[in-house]
Amino acid sequence: MLFLAGEAGVITINGTVIVELITFLIMLAILARYVYPEIVKLAEARQQAVAQQLKEAEQARAEAEQRLKEAQAKLEDARKTAQSVIDAATKSGEQLRQELKQKADEESKRTVDAAKKEIEAERERAVQSVRSEVANLVVAATEKVIGETLDDAKHKQLIDRAIAEVAGGNGSSGQGGS
Repeated sequence: MLFLAGEAGVITINGTVIVELITFLIMLAILARYVYPEIVKLAEARQQAVAQQLKEAEQARAEAEQRLKEAQAKLEDARKTAQSVIDAATKSGEQLRQELKQKADEESKRTVDAAKKEIEAERERAVQSVRSEVANLVVAATEKVIGETLDDAKHKQLIDRAIAEVAGGNGSSGQGGS
């Protein structure tokens, strides 16, 4: 094996180098035949798993966006419903306020009308009272002037005439003639 030996500067080529080279090539063939295909399979499987996870993540993101859109649509619908409820309540409140105002106005009008009727009735009672008083005074004055008591028919006739004159505002016409 001396013919294989030689020198190339710093490295000495001898039989060990050739054996190491052959061993390296055999190891490279074994690795290429058995180990590298397994490593490539594992790398491809990992790459496929990562690609599958990315695909699933994209699907999950798309589903999340769809759910978000649905939730936003439901929220908008709820807002519209709430606004319509608020509008209906406002309208109902306004209508109730108008009804209460109308009832209050009607009650006020009834109270005023009742008060007017009561005032009118009281005025009528006062007028009747004054007429009765005037009639009594007329009878008393007539008795004093005439000096005698009148019978019932004359008495009634005199009272009616006096009342008519007082009611008509002609209380002074009878006195001017005597």
